Amino acid sequence: MNKRVVILGAGESGVGAAILAQKQGYDVFVSDAGAISENYKSELLKLSILFEEGLHTESSILNATEVIKSPGIPEKSAIVQKIRKHNISIISEIEFAYRYKGDSKVIAITGSNGKTTTTALTYHICKHAQTNCAMVGNIGYSFARQVAENPKSIYVVEISSFQLDDIISFRPDVAVLTNITEDHLDRYEYKIENYISSKFRIIENQQQSDVFIYNLDDPLTLKSISKYPIKSTQAPITMSRELPQGAYLTNAQMHLKWKNEEMRMSIEDFAIKGKHNQYNSMAASLAATAIDIRKDKIREALQSFESLEHRMEHVANIKNVEFINDSKATNINSTWFALESMKKPVILILGGVDKGNDYELLKDLVRDKVKAIICLGTDNSKINEAFTDIVPIMVNTDTMADAVNTSFHFSEKGDVVLLSPACASFDLFKNYEDRGKQFKQAVKNL
Repeated sequence: MNKRVVILGAGESGVGAAILAQKQGYDVFVSDAGAISENYKSELLKLSILFEEGLHTESSILNATEVIKSPGIPEKSAIVQKIRKHNISIISEIEFAYRYKGDSKVIAITGSNGKTTTTALTYHICKHAQTNCAMVGNIGYSFARQVAENPKSIYVVEISSFQLDDIISFRPDVAVLTNITEDHLDRYEYKIENYISSKFRIIENQQQSDVFIYNLDDPLTLKSISKYPIKSTQAPITMSRELPQGAYLTNAQMHLKWKNEEMRMSIEDFAIKGKHNQYNSMAASLAATAIDIRKDKIREALQSFESLEHRMEHVANIKNVEFINDSKATNINSTWFALESMKKPVILILGGVDKGNDYELLKDLVRDKVKAIICLGTDNSKINEAFTDIVPIMVNTDTMADAVNTSFHFSEKGDVVLLSPACASFDLFKNYEDRGKQFKQAVKNL
């Protein structure tokens, strides 16, 4: 009898898993409770993969040998609960892809903030060193699709906590944990410990020959690390002291120490600026070093990297007012880093779907740097409450065009209009990319 794999969710990770499962000879069925986008639907039809949309038919799902669950589907959803009751194994797409990666190396990167930049930078270093590599996971193609259609020797994988929740054997050669801040708590019963445990699953199968890179300056990582048995070789990063092994910053120099070798580089030579990017650069450099990429290649790549769309992206200068798109800042900590790097007076566009945010953390920076807050969301009450006494100008808006026009209205020469929402985007936009693109369009229309 053919092993039957049922895939819940037909986004990039679900369809990627379906392609790989079919290639491996499984009987495959894809079920999505919502509408499947046309491009994914046509892929499934072309490959004659059976699917349904707009519902989950229990009789077609509960006869599965194994279920691959898309990361967007919460554990508490009715169909997941039913699958659990039937004792059917549920795994994530990264777990499934990992089984078929062969001898390839995996660099896996997770964290509340900085993981996308660190992933892109690590990939940029690997590519610059002319390795046979791909960047997959939450960024670009799904891991499973890449394994099925165009296998590589090195996979640089961006991984969310939701994907780590459903792993069994997933074991990266190099695991990177950029930091942990309160995020997605709505999916973790509003308990930070549950979210922390999820992040630390990235190392649960690692052995001594594997490498674990983490941030010594991150309070939650440091507070939690002793609770998790670490078998892998540790390579921390820090800005607070010298290390015998790992990466650290002193006197504006990055020191990279690994296996009795040391590389130094001035942070002035990093292509991406800001304190948070110095952490990202250290993590990416160490990850590349751990898979034996040469130091000169790392140095060159750090100098030539271009920052990502929607992450502190300069959009335009209009009448000496700078517009910056940081739409990817979907939590408080990301917005904190964005404000921390600002040198000019800020008009801040803030708001969206609140994931249990504590705005207290932003108050000092807002007091020092922000002259106006433009709220953009369907419910801005929490933001208004937090900052009314601190910021002289607060305006509520419910479209991006309105938010941008209002920001420009209150701006003066030498100001910066910063879209750094600290919230998810799903109230008014499809996703953070859509939010960022609408921001850029609205700025162009000024």
